[in-house]
This record gives sequence, C-alpha cells and structure tokens, in this order.
Amino acid sequence: MPLAASAVAAENDGRPPVTNPRATSSDTVEPDWKERLTITVGPQGDIAGTNEKAIQAAVDSVARWGGGTVRILPGTYRFRNAVHLQSNVRIMGSGLETIIIKEPSVSTALAQDSDWYDQEITLADARGFQIGDGICLRGKDADGKGNVVIKRTLVARSGNRFKLDRALRENLWLPGTPKAATLFPLFSGENLHNLRIENIALDGNKANNEELDGNYAGCIFLQDCRQIRIAGVTARNYRGDGVSWQICHDVTVENCHSHDNTGLGLHPGSGSQRPLIRANRLERNDQGLFFCWGVKFGLAEKNVINGNRRFGISIGHRDTDNLIRDNHIHASGEVGILFRKERGLAYNAHRNRVENNRIVDLGKEFGVGIDIQGQTGQVQIRNNEIRHTSAPLKRVGVRIGAEAGEVTLAANRIEGFLQPVRDLRPVKAG
Repeated sequence: MPLAASAVAAENDGRPPVTNPRATSSDTVEPDWKERLTITVGPQGDIAGTNEKAIQAAVDSVARWGGGTVRILPGTYRFRNAVHLQSNVRIMGSGLETIIIKEPSVSTALAQDSDWYDQEITLADARGFQIGDGICLRGKDADGKGNVVIKRTLVARSGNRFKLDRALRENLWLPGTPKAATLFPLFSGENLHNLRIENIALDGNKANNEELDGNYAGCIFLQDCRQIRIAGVTARNYRGDGVSWQICHDVTVENCHSHDNTGLGLHPGSGSQRPLIRANRLERNDQGLFFCWGVKFGLAEKNVINGNRRFGISIGHRDTDNLIRDNHIHASGEVGILFRKERGLAYNAHRNRVENNRIVDLGKEFGVGIDIQGQTGQVQIRNNEIRHTSAPLKRVGVRIGAEAGEVTLAANRIEGFLQPVRDLRPVKAG
C-alpha cells in the first residue's frame, strides 16, 4: 500500500480513468512514488534516543516533509507518553528486536477543582510525575453518575501545579474524586489517514500499571482514522486492550500477535467499517476478538484464537454483515463465538456468516461452542468443526436462545458435548 493516494478510476460516467497521475497542488491523487524520506531512530540512528520523544521527533519530521518511514532500530525503548502518529507515516521496527515498554504508572488525587475551560491541574502528590508525561484524568461528573475520562500531556509545572497541552473541556471537581495517572497508549492516532505500523513489539508492562480500558487506550489506540495497516506487530501485557480502533474505516490487522492483555486482543470499535483481520494470533487475553458497536462488512479469517479467558470472538450491537471464517478457536474459557444479547431486535448482530471455523475445547463446565443470544437473526453457521475433547459435563455445541430469529445450521461437525445443539426457541404449532 503506497503512502500516497493511488491513481483512481473516474466514476462510470464516461470520463477516462486516471492512469498516469502527476503531482498537482492540493490533489490527493498522485503517483505511487517509489522512494520517500526515511528517518532512523535508536542509539545510532539519525535521531539518537530510546524513548518516545526521539520517535515523536522522527514522526513529526517525516510528516513535515509529506510522509515517509520512521524506522526504529533494534533496542529497548521506554515510554512515558504515547507517540502521537500522523497521516502518511509508516512506523517500522525490526520485529521482536525492537521492543517498546510502557514505564510504570503512578497515580494521585487532584488537590483542587479544575473547570472545563482550565488548562491546568493541581496534584495532591506530584512525586513520579514529570513534564512530558502522558496522563489520564478520571472522575465522576457533577451529578456523580457519569464517568469523566480525559487524556492529556503535562507541558509545564510549578510545584504541584501542571499545565496541560490542551484545555480540559470537562469539569474535574473534588466531589467527583478526580485522579491523575500516567496512563496512555504506546502508539496513538486521531483523525488520521494512510498510516502503517509494522514489525515491532509493544509491551504494556501490566505488572506495574493500572487498568485503562480499550475505549481510551491499548498498545495501539486509534480514533476516527481510515486506511490503516497494522502488520507483524506484537501487542502484549497491556492492562487493557492489545489493539483498539474506534470509528476507524478500512483497517487491516494482519500477522500480529496480541497476547496476555487484561482486556481484548483486538477491538474493532464502534462504527468501524470494513475491518480486515487476518492471520493473527490472539492468546490469553480476556477476549480474543471483540466486535464493538456497529462494526459492519468486516472479514475475520485464518486467525488463531487460543486460551482467552472468557470468549474467543464476541459480536453484538448492530454488528451486521460480517464474515467470520477459517479461524481456529481453541480453549476459550466460556464461549468460542458469542452473539451478545442486545436491547432489542434492531440492535442485534444480524446477517453474519460463520463458516469453516474450528472451535475446539472449552474451559468451564457450562461452556458453549457458539452461543446465539438475544433476538439475533439471519445468521448462517456452516461447515464448522465444533469439538470438545474431554468430559462433556454441561457443555453445549451450539445454543440458540429463546428470542433468536432465523438461524441456519448446515454441514457442521459437532462432537463431544452433552448436547450438540440446544434450540430454546418455542416450537411453532403446525
């Protein structure tokens, strides 16, 4: 995938297609340039350093010159803040020889109120906080009901008072018990396009960090982005998700290894269209692959999803028209593939196809190979191998809930369960 936009054909209205574009001012259609700027980072790189500041400098430089590659040389890099990505930039490491580790988190309460228009906070105990740190501010809203979550960077200080890179835009008042913690994604991007992250190992250092869920962070976290490729990335040990992308379109995640995260291995997030999730290993997370809200027209294939504590794959709220095929889902704690129960007919995961998967062994005695809950309908379950190889106990191969709509079961091999299929829908008279 070139970093510049490819030549595109005109709409089918009689105009000739663009086959040999020129670089023209302000036009996004341009040649597929064979070379662009590359900047290396590392102890002996063009930019010398082993922290996020050195890599951020390289990202910003490459973006300033129209895009290119930041090559992170072999070594161990320790982060006190996210690297904030930019459009048309490729991040490339040296596989498992390029390791990025999140520094341990520190946390403290806020000592004074901050209003939504403020651009500063006062910490109760500033030990462990430094200028340049990425932080997450969390508390309750003015009514004490909703949660406030704000990600910012500390850019200046006087004692316990710190200036932020941006205004808060939310109230942080002491009755809501607000706290600050040095929590952040390792790589973060918002409102970007044409981005690649390849061949790098990201370690969240979960033993020394607090939890931050995948709606805000992960080893990689993207928000409102498009045309993204993540390949050959190891995302491990994050106290949260491995890779999370929210309202991001045409995201490809391929040949990655997301393992031992406390949250989700891969999290195609709300509203994401056309994700391609192929040939990844998702192991020992809480859930392997989680389709969030409104994920549509996606393909998950040839993934190895092994030993996840609850669910191998979970799909639910308005996640329609997706294809899940040829995956190996092994030793899920509770359910191999879960269709979640949602609040009503229009909210369920309709028109999804589950084909040619191998779902083998479940941890808990009441485990289910494929569990279709709620009013889920127009689902096709075809040519899957669903097996349990030890004592069946209370396990079920395929369970269809009482409210489920049309479910097609065809040519599946189901073995080793107390019940191969448990259909709880009422029997129609006549």
